[in-house]
Amino acid sequence: HRWLLWRVTKLRNESIRCWSNIPFITVPLSRAHGKSFAHRSELKHAKRIVVKLGSAVVTRGDECGLALGRLASIVEQVSMLQNQGREMMIVTSGAVAFGKQRLRHEILLSQSVRQALHSGQSQLKDMAIPVLEARACAAAGQSGLMALYEAMFTQYSICAAQILVTNLDFHDEQKRRNLNGTLHELLRMNIVPIINTNDAVVPPPEPNSDLQGVNVISVKDNDSLAARLAVEMKTDLLIVLSDVEGLFDSPPGSDDAKLIDIFYPGDQQSVTFGTKSRVGMGGMEAKVKAALWALQGGTSVVIANGTHPKISGHVITDIVEGKKVGTFFSEVKPAGPTVEQQAEMARAGGRTLAALQPEQRAEIIYRLADLLTDQREEILLANKKDLEEAENKGRLALPLLKRLSLSTSKLNSLAIGLRQIAASSQDSVGRVIRRTRIAKDLDLEQVTVPIGVLLVIFESRPDCLPQVSALAIASGNGLLLKGGKEAAHSNQILHHLTQEALSIHGVRDAVQLVNTREEVEDLCRLDKLIDLIIPRGSSQLVRNIQKAAKGIPVMGHSEGICHVYVDTDASVEKVTRIIRDSKCEYPAACNALETLLIHRDLLRTPLFDQIIDMLRVEQVKIHAGPKFASYLTFSPSEVKSLRIEYGDLECCIEVVDSVQEAVEHIHKYGSSHTDVIITENEKTAEFFLQHVDSACVFWNASTRFSDGYRFGLGAEVGISTSRIHARGPVGIEGLLTTKWLLRGDNHVVSDFSEHGSMKYLHESLPLPQRNAN
Repeated sequence: HRWLLWRVTKLRNESIRCWSNIPFITVPLSRAHGKSFAHRSELKHAKRIVVKLGSAVVTRGDECGLALGRLASIVEQVSMLQNQGREMMIVTSGAVAFGKQRLRHEILLSQSVRQALHSGQSQLKDMAIPVLEARACAAAGQSGLMALYEAMFTQYSICAAQILVTNLDFHDEQKRRNLNGTLHELLRMNIVPIINTNDAVVPPPEPNSDLQGVNVISVKDNDSLAARLAVEMKTDLLIVLSDVEGLFDSPPGSDDAKLIDIFYPGDQQSVTFGTKSRVGMGGMEAKVKAALWALQGGTSVVIANGTHPKISGHVITDIVEGKKVGTFFSEVKPAGPTVEQQAEMARAGGRTLAALQPEQRAEIIYRLADLLTDQREEILLANKKDLEEAENKGRLALPLLKRLSLSTSKLNSLAIGLRQIAASSQDSVGRVIRRTRIAKDLDLEQVTVPIGVLLVIFESRPDCLPQVSALAIASGNGLLLKGGKEAAHSNQILHHLTQEALSIHGVRDAVQLVNTREEVEDLCRLDKLIDLIIPRGSSQLVRNIQKAAKGIPVMGHSEGICHVYVDTDASVEKVTRIIRDSKCEYPAACNALETLLIHRDLLRTPLFDQIIDMLRVEQVKIHAGPKFASYLTFSPSEVKSLRIEYGDLECCIEVVDSVQEAVEHIHKYGSSHTDVIITENEKTAEFFLQHVDSACVFWNASTRFSDGYRFGLGAEVGISTSRIHARGPVGIEGLLTTKWLLRGDNHVVSDFSEHGSMKYLHESLPLPQRNAN
């Protein structure tokens, strides 16, 4: 037991690193039982939870003994949820496997002693191990299994209690009442019941070879046991952990197998069940039947993988938090397609879109631009609903309310921008950017093609929807849009108009608006369906998406910390105009000025006084950098950090000694977005332009010019500070990639070997004439 306690403590310390960043959840944990949860997002309200651990989860890969690390992680997650005020119960397998390990050890030890006495030698020879009877294994393993659970739960100051049951305990009414009363009393005392079938006394099953050398006691009842127990105890959630990710539409491992995110009663006909796991008797079909029975009884069910090393350390807590893990059983079928189906529709529609003639794609965008002005009243009415709801709830800050608001002038500007996109998109997809003659009659071309399916996630910016849609249409990409719920009415009508425009050439499905309760983190996991994620919103949103995206590139910037450096040779007339425009024209924009760098020689000069007076008139709150504060007797509040994006009428002022120090400051505290120098010294300006390593670097111009529309791109999907692919304002060109086309005539590589008949030419060929329009 000392070794066991040491091992559990060690495993706990190791596994806590895997999920210690999971936030402590404080949510209301009470609801009327009788109806299961309709959506995953509601699972966080589950109070009473049963976790069923299948044989494959509990046992080791060699099928002899328990998976200690996995069990320690599961116990840790259950303890965390128990300490949040939930009522946790565990239905576990594993007694047979644990008992087999102990009995094998005893048999080997006994045989080695007898052999040594018989032969007079201590050297062991090959010894055959007899077939072990499963009920004997269960009897030998039950106490050890429970001791292990007790030792693990003790680490979290939680008491566990063992309950062994058979089918008779459910069929006999008195025993059922006794079992129910015992479980309720344990839960009332904050004790975790650990329930298992009493495999030591159940009738023997038909022989099978699940565990090599053991006729395994039928544990298919553990699935039905968990379901019956969940319904009997009016449980909110049943989590069934197995060795597969969930329920698939065909046997896992087959080429076309797809994980089913949500399973509805009546969908069994569309599913083909494969073989069961390496241990246990249940199989997926038994799990589904048990899950549907529990669902009918008012308990929500999730079947998930409890053995995968990358997720087993947080699979239970992820499920309770509502994350898309495993297969969720629901009685409520959504009216529209799932997000996976929408992504597939967007890909198919995008491929059809890319195959259209450039003039046809442009025609769609022109039509959308017309609809924005023709349907102006309907759009503004929907936007008014969003604004009223946001103001009534009081959840949005003033900068976000400004972003949410649409106006006639905004819609007119949108329409102008869309027409620019349409005019410039004639030669975007399929443009030849390189031609090479590899050898005689063997020509190579590199041509532009769409990226595939884009996922654009945006907050409080309904004007983003037609902009991004137009760019996706022009570049032939399928598009998934996920807008904030604060702009739901505006997004709905704008998406409807976008699909109306797409319909003129039969590609309505190319642009999809996600309306389901899909969490952003779950969308970021669709790496087989989405090719690029583009976040449009707060720096926190972008950071969250960059963290959540697994295997999908993210284009964008997490912060817009833009600098303006005022040099000693700056023009008095230009300084205040550029600073006012950069900070005050639209302070919530990502390309607004956040830090003003002043050359030390300008302090206590008329120019400096003009800058300060202008900022005060514009009601800009000033924060002093450390060096600037040191020059003042009474300074404004000193900044907590020089790396802050205010997004409002606030800015930081800091002092530098030279243009070199300004560049160093920008590299240290900036976000590689947009940085400006104001000077009349061309040499100083060129030094700044060449040395500042940002996406946009300007001389004597406002930071606000960092914009796709102002760059002549028509619009932008965002501003990227990445160093790969696209950088700065991203228009059509940033949504394209390339492919290689090789045209030959019976060419093979062996002809170009040392003794072959052909030679490489690698001649550059002229590019075809681009469309002047």
